[in-house]
Amino acid sequence: MSLTETVEIETGSNPSGSVIWLHGLGADGHDFEPIVPELRLPDSLALRFVFPHAPMRPVTINGGMAMRAWYDIFSLDRDGPVDEDGIRQSGAILDGLIRREQERGIDARRIVVAGFSQGGAIAMHSALRFPERLAGLMALSTYLPLRSHFAAEVLDNDAARNKDLPIFMAHGSFDPVLPMQMGRSSADLLIESDFNVEWHDYPMAHAVCAEEIEDIRQWLVRLFSDAE
Repeated sequence: MSLTETVEIETGSNPSGSVIWLHGLGADGHDFEPIVPELRLPDSLALRFVFPHAPMRPVTINGGMAMRAWYDIFSLDRDGPVDEDGIRQSGAILDGLIRREQERGIDARRIVVAGFSQGGAIAMHSALRFPERLAGLMALSTYLPLRSHFAAEVLDNDAARNKDLPIFMAHGSFDPVLPMQMGRSSADLLIESDFNVEWHDYPMAHAVCAEEIEDIRQWLVRLFSDAE
């Protein structure tokens, strides 16, 4: 599968780690680009931020209008049908981006997979199934997709190497798009399955706030310090 186009920012020369960060529905790779300087990472931590563009596809709930989307959304009903093929296709795109960072000399244990909303769902899908231990998973205002496959593909899969993966999950308590309970129930499932989840919630809607950015900064600095 060919890799999608990306926006890239390096916080220093010769990056020693990478953060692959997926945007939400209808946005693009530029969406989280402004957050990089807001993270105020120390000069000693040179990271490559990779912000991929999702493919253009028709989105059913938006009247079939084509937009950047990691998968189709057929219905707002939580128990409705899901675009499993689209989720798996975008998961394969993300896997390819992880492999490309490895080819560029970044060890898997120094690669963070991150995403917001739809992008967070793909980040969770791929990171939990990736056959090598990654540095961490950052899932913002999102949920765990394909939960019916979780036990077979993650818990019972000997090829998965991310049971001790540090996971940062954050959600807005006033989120009208993806209610916080969707994220919280996903976190609870992971915690019950002995995953290492750090949960944060903030008094905000479907967005990112300054307090969250500070928590992300601290998490990233700690994560890459531990990976030395």
